[in-house]
Amino acid sequence: MIRVVLPAHLRTLAQVEGEVKLEIQGQATQRLVLDALEARYPMLRGTIRDHTTHQRRAFLRFYACGEDLSQDSPDAPLPEAVEAGAEPFLVVGAMAGG
Repeated sequence: MIRVVLPAHLRTLAQVEGEVKLEIQGQATQRLVLDALEARYPMLRGTIRDHTTHQRRAFLRFYACGEDLSQDSPDAPLPEAVEAGAEPFLVVGAMAGG
């Protein structure tokens, strides 16, 4: 069971409170987690990744186990603690401004 923490605006859009729990078949990767998230909550399609390219949106970052995974390959395995459900996969809204 993968635990996913979404930023407040995406939780509101998906109409969920707290963490989202997802079942992933096989080794967990960013791509599989986001595919499962978008399948379960279709209203999130295009908000985390581009509709066409499936690349991460510029103002979102991915974290797990205290590490920024945003630049990692979407097919790289997630840390074992995330796969085991001990640590969440975090989708974080980036801050911008001057």
